[in-house]
Amino acid sequence: MEKEAIMATLENYASAYCEKDIDALMKVFVDSEDISLIGTGGDELCGGRDAVMKVFLRNFEEATAKQFEWHWSHIVVSGDCAVVAITLTIHLEYQGEDLKVPVRWTVALKKDHGRWAWLHRHASSAASGQDEGAAYPKDH
Repeated sequence: MEKEAIMATLENYASAYCEKDIDALMKVFVDSEDISLIGTGGDELCGGRDAVMKVFLRNFEEATAKQFEWHWSHIVVSGDCAVVAITLTIHLEYQGEDLKVPVRWTVALKKDHGRWAWLHRHASSAASGQDEGAAYPKDH
């Protein structure tokens, strides 16, 4: 039951992101300044509602997401806290082209007034210079 409710927050995020609905997107997070985000962009490191919102608004200007396709996931619940580790593909339109962007997320959540809400989201891409089965990227 808890894991389904937590996964529903990811669906709510995806829906709001695809609709470019910043208000609905921010409702996925805890209603507090104590939220943070790390994105795949080098400058996407921020804390606080305004800074997180600015990252999303920039993303909305640059591309239009069409679908979030979920893959492997692992959800851990400990009392009123939870962590989601998940891989996904974001289908989007960028500069007139359809792209599929593979991403890895970690989401930290807490139960806030009876609902699961996000405290932090970290997004990353797999290291492209790293061979499968290797712990570190290759030297060049």
